Amino acid sequence: MPELTGAIMTSSAVEQLPYPGRIVKRKEKDKTIVEAVQRRLNEMGCGPIDVDGDFGEETEKAVKLFQIRFPDADGQPLKVDGEMGTLTWSRMFGSQTVPVTNIAASDLLARVVEIAKSQIGIMEQPSGSNRGPEVDQYVTRCGLDPKGKFAWCAAFVYWCFDQVSKELARKNPVVKTAGVLAHWNGAGTQPGATRITKLKATNNPSLIKPGHIFIIDFGKGAGHTGLVEQVTSGKLVTIEGNTNDGGSREGIGVFRRTQRKIAQINKGFIEYA
Repeated sequence: MPELTGAIMTSSAVEQLPYPGRIVKRKEKDKTIVEAVQRRLNEMGCGPIDVDGDFGEETEKAVKLFQIRFPDADGQPLKVDGEMGTLTWSRMFGSQTVPVTNIAASDLLARVVEIAKSQIGIMEQPSGSNRGPEVDQYVTRCGLDPKGKFAWCAAFVYWCFDQVSKELARKNPVVKTAGVLAHWNGAGTQPGATRITKLKATNNPSLIKPGHIFIIDFGKGAGHTGLVEQVTSGKLVTIEGNTNDGGSREGIGVFRRTQRKIAQINKGFIEYA
């Protein structure tokens, strides 16, 4: 059994350590952070390991053991990768150590979220048809004929921004498309649009704010999108069209979802100014 070094810190003291804004993993240079992780792992029965500030193989194995033994703050399994992202950090040190982001970066984005919230509960008519009075409006606003029964998650996002743009008597900044991946690609050259990659968002969840648009790529041209309402402990509260309680990309209405993980947004996020 390896000899433990360093004093054991009480749980209450350790839990005040804030998330450092990046994934803590092998070769982490900040020894103070690593020592805190190592102490907490020992406290949680995932050691014993040396408290030496070196995030090497021993610490990585202990983190994996922690991820196997403990679920995230919502009771869902943690990814067993030996890395300290926001979900593992929140479970180890307390949810209060990972910031909640619920303030939009601009009045435009704040109002977009309010408009999206007003649509929660809108359902297709009939169910599964990609049609309905409100759904037809979303699709029409993108310049499409709703009789085509298009998937409408991206059209819903465009409509929300268009409603606010009309209120503010300004041009809608969003790429005018009902295509999810076409939106992501178009935002790369769209004035006023900033794309935030999955890697940047995973490392630093504070980059993601209410009113940002998430983009998921399922491959073969299929995708899904929606609006961020809030970020908490590495998870997103979102408002999405053409989905359901399970998060389908071919759902039946506008829903609020609380279980999407930032790391699962494999394309990234878009911020409009």
